[in-house]
Amino acid sequence: MMHAIQRERAHDLLRAQGIERALFSTPWSVTWLTGFAAQVPSGPNLFLAGPPLVWYAGGEWTMIVLDAHAAAAERSGCPVLHYRGYTLHEPIASQRSLFAVVQHLTAAARGVVGIEPHTLPLFLRAALPVAAEPRAIDSLLVPARMVKTDEELALLRANFALTDVGLDAARRAVVPGATELDVWAALEHAITLAAGQRVAIGNDCTVGRRAHQGGWPQPVVIREDDSFVVDLSTQLGGYWSDSCATYYAGTPSPRQAALHRLVSDALEYAISLVRPGRNTGELDRAVRQYLRDAGEADYPHHTGHGVGVSGHEEPRIVPYADITLEAGMVIMLEPGVYLPGETGIRLEHGMLVTATGAELLTKHATRWEA
Repeated sequence: MMHAIQRERAHDLLRAQGIERALFSTPWSVTWLTGFAAQVPSGPNLFLAGPPLVWYAGGEWTMIVLDAHAAAAERSGCPVLHYRGYTLHEPIASQRSLFAVVQHLTAAARGVVGIEPHTLPLFLRAALPVAAEPRAIDSLLVPARMVKTDEELALLRANFALTDVGLDAARRAVVPGATELDVWAALEHAITLAAGQRVAIGNDCTVGRRAHQGGWPQPVVIREDDSFVVDLSTQLGGYWSDSCATYYAGTPSPRQAALHRLVSDALEYAISLVRPGRNTGELDRAVRQYLRDAGEADYPHHTGHGVGVSGHEEPRIVPYADITLEAGMVIMLEPGVYLPGETGIRLEHGMLVTATGAELLTKHATRWEA
């Protein structure tokens, strides 16, 4: 069954907290527990009454999803209950249908019931029986999600391979006179063909002079002297990759070439520090100091972060962090240098923390070659 190891870990965590029943509603929790992830977003769904749900009761797991998603949810191996979304013969009442399913499934619950209140709609909280005593468990699964199973690593490797495909297409599309939208179209096309299906794609695709802001591509024309930052994520099978490269429309200026070497060196330095037992806050501060010692300003974002069922998850590699790296974690590292309005360079690799260091999961080049 898909994600059986994850459910066993969650079972142990719930028992340790004295929780015999729980309703999970955070998309990342649901995906981690079952392998089910919502389809590629295409705007608000008129028939979707709420998030997919997982009900835990005494060691048993049940999914609750929209009827249109039931077949995909059944691949988890868990029992699946579904509520009616679209209907031809009466007004659409998916919220009422979902409420009834949750009310029926949880009717026997007494005492403590774990819930994720930040994502559980209020109308579904009202579906719980009066005898239930809700207890917030929003962060319960976060530590367990950090160390990946072999099943998860296979999905992550497939996604990282897609980002490599997308970055290669972007590199060839960054030419004077093209636009940011042209680059995005090229990488999206390449990823779609490589995956053989629609894939959720995210992050930044911008000329370097506005890379400190990041964001979606715009009809900005690429100039001969532009650097170009492509920070690319894909989601396939419910898991997210990440990566970043910087390309050039023409020949980099001496200043751009020097900054690119510096950021590439900083990334390699960061990777050299990765090993079990390393404190994430210390790692962040060391990489920032590396660039400060070279005379460059601090970058306005994290040094890195974990990836998995969400694109950014623990362990976060930020100044305040105090998490110890462990073998089996998958993290990103992404230093950068930004001269707003002029140029920007950010480089990022994804890696698996191993017993002795790091295994790179991204294969794209981060050093600039003439």
